[in-house]
Parts: sequence; structure tokens; C-alpha cells
Amino acid sequence: MAVTGRLGLLALFGALVVGLLAPSDAGLLAVGGVLLVLVVADLVLAGSVRALTFSRSGDTSVRLGEPCEVTLLVGNPGGRAVRGALRDAWPPSAGASDRHAVKVPPGERRAFVTALRPSRRGDRTAARVTVRSVGPLGLAARQGSHEVPWTVRVLPPFHSRKHLPSRLARLQQLDGRNAVLIRGQGTEFDSLREYVIGDDVRSIDWRATARAADVMVRTWRPERDRHVVLVLDTGRVSAGRVGDAPRLDAAMDAALLLAALASRAGDRVDLLAYDRRLRAAVQGSSGPALLTSLVNAMAPLEPSLVETDARGMVAEVLQRTRRRALVVLLTGLDAAPLEEGLFPVLSSLTARHELIVASVADPRVAEMLAGRGDAEAVYDAAAASRTLAERHRVTERLGRHGVSVVDAVPEELAPALADRYLALKAAGRL
Repeated sequence: MAVTGRLGLLALFGALVVGLLAPSDAGLLAVGGVLLVLVVADLVLAGSVRALTFSRSGDTSVRLGEPCEVTLLVGNPGGRAVRGALRDAWPPSAGASDRHAVKVPPGERRAFVTALRPSRRGDRTAARVTVRSVGPLGLAARQGSHEVPWTVRVLPPFHSRKHLPSRLARLQQLDGRNAVLIRGQGTEFDSLREYVIGDDVRSIDWRATARAADVMVRTWRPERDRHVVLVLDTGRVSAGRVGDAPRLDAAMDAALLLAALASRAGDRVDLLAYDRRLRAAVQGSSGPALLTSLVNAMAPLEPSLVETDARGMVAEVLQRTRRRALVVLLTGLDAAPLEEGLFPVLSSLTARHELIVASVADPRVAEMLAGRGDAEAVYDAAAASRTLAERHRVTERLGRHGVSVVDAVPEELAPALADRYLALKAAGRL
């Protein structure tokens, strides 16, 4: 039982009066007794919260930062109306407007809509529903809590989607649909056309020329049905925050843009997330189902504060990917983890696959590099200079192993990685 409001306090005072006053204080004793009787009567007349029934409906997934709604249906099978307050509790990161005024007549049901705007990825699960049923006099209330499970999966926001149309236009040019046809190693024959000045003479088809009145050349288009493997490093390096989000979120955004682009190009896209063990995997999805599978696999991923087992990660990639593929490793460019982890096993990966290493750069480092205002700023600039020099050395060493490196700030990583993929397509290296 919960006693509410000023009258409730007055009732408590009346109960104390009954218990503390001497029998000779008959007037005050009578007042206290009346108040106590009113409180008990109000409590008895309040609608029962134990018998209430609950069910939910509404959104089960939403992109990070976008609103969604979950409807709670409350049924009152009792003989008295339930009126008062209801709290539909969710974790703070769900951003729920969870408090409602409630009035459910006997034998009826009422719907209450909880608006959510999550601030974190992952699964946000409803905690419990608490109902306070106030008596008709407002002196006392019944209160009870019920477990009414519901989960909303908060998906990555995919901010880089805005870059997709421009990259698709470039892909169409490479694919010959805008009359821009290329010739390169590993490309597929597309059609024949007449020779024009500037064409590569190696593309002349002499047999077709012998049968025609003009010199004919072969046109080519990038190969389709290539294999692209996206590998998310979910270890310690992915936990570092750049701005308001961990590096892992920017890596996911870049992976989604590349997956959407490669899927439109006719390539097969797989995903692995790994640190000390396999955290998520997507294989065999294609077409519109691909992005759905990817965002659902990425949503619950959180950085693990452990050093990534690079040997295990490379072994997982090699085991799952038998034919030659483009492997895109989204990780950090910190020298120490790469020296101890990736470099010793790098050759086994590059011998079988084309490799891109994509890393999230911190724009704060460039800001620190320009600082000269005081002694602290000079020290910051020296630290930033050393950090950039180490990243450059790592990039050069990866380049000597035939690895392409994309190092960009979060806002630029996704389009830069997509551009590198298109460049490999244009060069016939996929």
C-alpha cells in the first residue's frame, strides 16, 4: 500500500493520534479514528493492480537516433476501475517517455504508447511496468510491478548512405552502362565496337576486323561475382572514442557503404567480427537481404577491452574464404598491436587475397599538431607529430607487402574506402 497526497499524510497523522493519545482525549481520538477508517476504505475501494493483464506491440528495431514507439495494452478484469499512474520503465539509453496517467474501467482495456529515441546501439529491453491505483478519495493507493518483456534492437545509423548514389554512378561508368568501357587485367569481355583514335591497340579484335569494313575493338567491363570479405576488429583498438562515438561505429558505417556498393556491383559480400573469438558472421546473404543481415549482426557488437588475436582472425578468414577475395580489415594503425599481431601472419593473408586495411583517424591529432600557443600546446603538437609519423611508417610497411591502406577521419572513411574499392575495380585487380 502507498499513501498519497496531503490527505494521506493527514491520515497517517490520524493513525498516530489514535495510537498515541490517551483515552481521555476523546475528540482527537475520534478524528484520528475517522481518518484511519477513510484511508482503509479508500484502499479497499482502489482498483486491484495484481489482476491487471498486459501485452505489447510496436517497433522491434530502429536505427540509432531515430524515434520509435512501443504500445502497452492494459486490461482490467476486476470489478473496480483502476486510475492513477503507470510507469513503463526502460534503460536510460532507450530514451523512453515512460510515465502515463492511467484510467482503465472494469472489464475494459486501454493502450499506452511509450515513445523511444535510443542513444546507443544494441538491444534495449523493457524493465518492468509499475502501476499505482489510487482510491476514489485519493487518500491511499495500491501499487504493483509486472514483467512485460519486449526488446527493441537499435541498428547502426548508416550515415554514409548519402554517398551511395554518387558511387553507384561511378560504378555504372565502370560497368559500361554509361558508354565508358575499360580494358584491364581480370576484366570480362563486354562487346565489340568500331575503333576510335586513342583506343588501346591491344584491344583490337583482328578476326572481327577481317569480317567487317572497319577496325573493331573489344570493350571490357569489370568482373562480377567477386568475393568481398569485411572484417571488423572488435578488440581494444576499436574502443577508442573519436568525437562522440567509438572507432567501431565509424568502421561499421564504412563497412555498410562498401557492402551496399559491392552488392550492386554483383559481388558477394561476407562479414566477420573478431577479437579473441568470432563475435558475428554473415555469409550467403545477397540483394536487399544483405544490408538487413549486416545491420542486425552489427547492432549488438561492442568493443572488447582485449588485444585482438590476429593469428586467430587470419585463420578464420582463410578457413571461410577458399577462393581469391578482397579482404577489407577495419582496424587500427597503432604500431605496437600490428607489430606483435598482424605483421607476423600478414604474408599468409596477402598470398591468397587482395587486402585493404582501413583505419579511423582522430581529427583531434591534426588540431594538436597545429598548436603552438603555450608550452602545453607545444608538447601536444610533439605528441601528435610522433603519432602521425608512426602511422605513416606503418602505412609504408603495409604498402611494401602489397596492402592498400585507407586512413581517414570518421566522416571521410566510408567514401574513401568506397573509392578505393572502385579504383581496384577499374584497375582490374578484383
